[in-house]
Amino acid sequence: MTGRFAPTPSGRMHIGNVYAMLAAWLSSRSCGERMLLRIEDVDKPRVIAGADQLMMDDLRWLGFDWDNADSPMYQSRRTERYEYALECLQNVSMDDSMQSVLYPCFCSRADIRAASAPNEGDGFMVYPGTCRRLLQDHPEEVQARLAQGDQHSMRIAMPQSSPERDASFDDCVYGRQQYDLPREVGDSVIRRADGLFGYQLVVVVDDLDMGVNDIVRGRDLLRSTALQMWIRHCLLAGGFQPEHSASAEAEAGIAAGTATPTYAHLPLIDNASGRRLAKRERSLDMGALRARGVTSEQIIGFCAWLLRLRPTSDPVAAAELLDDFSWQPLHANHPDRALDPEDPNTPQWLADAL
Repeated sequence: MTGRFAPTPSGRMHIGNVYAMLAAWLSSRSCGERMLLRIEDVDKPRVIAGADQLMMDDLRWLGFDWDNADSPMYQSRRTERYEYALECLQNVSMDDSMQSVLYPCFCSRADIRAASAPNEGDGFMVYPGTCRRLLQDHPEEVQARLAQGDQHSMRIAMPQSSPERDASFDDCVYGRQQYDLPREVGDSVIRRADGLFGYQLVVVVDDLDMGVNDIVRGRDLLRSTALQMWIRHCLLAGGFQPEHSASAEAEAGIAAGTATPTYAHLPLIDNASGRRLAKRERSLDMGALRARGVTSEQIIGFCAWLLRLRPTSDPVAAAELLDDFSWQPLHANHPDRALDPEDPNTPQWLADAL
């Protein structure tokens, strides 16, 4: 198994990021497996210069290590791989038609909001398929708009027939998950209208190329996992060849980098106001906490308690958690966490920062 850290260099890491990093590191290292670092800087407008180095320094200070310390992966250096992935997807046909699963979308966000309804009460918008129907019914109009240079994104079409339309996986924390791809996920952007590659495509390409098959992240990405499973299926069906090679997979007769991943999605961490933690909350970022003299063991101890690995938030080193690591405590008790200064398990150093 191979796990990964995948931070976005848009600011200093906060408690919620460390909690997720600790879970990912323990999941991999407790089994004696590989751990890799990827800097998710493909969305260049969000990148803050130097944030990657600060994050790596924080990770080391917290007691984490990774196997590609000399050469972490940077998404910003991988444009050719993402272009290659698009070429592979162009080779995959939609259902029984000759049409590729990729198609241009001319819709604005306002167009999509006007034609959609929030799904499951969480604000997620399922694309109504406007440009997919346009391509099916009026391909000549689509070609004309492309020829005149109309701005457009590229979407990947969801399968319309079973069994492909049903995506299911067993999550280490939340158990069995099942999604109807066209109804609950919808055709999704994999290259934006501004030319940037979409998150959903690049993480699948990166995980395949790195041989990552132990994926730990927040529960807000449960639905994205279903989408990424479909993108992964289409890439491999289109002839995508991962860069990664592993002798253990070769001996098992598995194509390099293509072993089915295991997934663990974590409860989210909310601030004292009930909103999800964000990097703009500077009082909880690693720079502010380290400057106030908070130790790495104090931070790891609190995150271990959030993961239900320990009954209290007492200080502990990350390495001390390896022998007894298990997903079972979190599987049995996984409501979202709230940072509450009145909670007896909230240490004083954290209460002072809230």
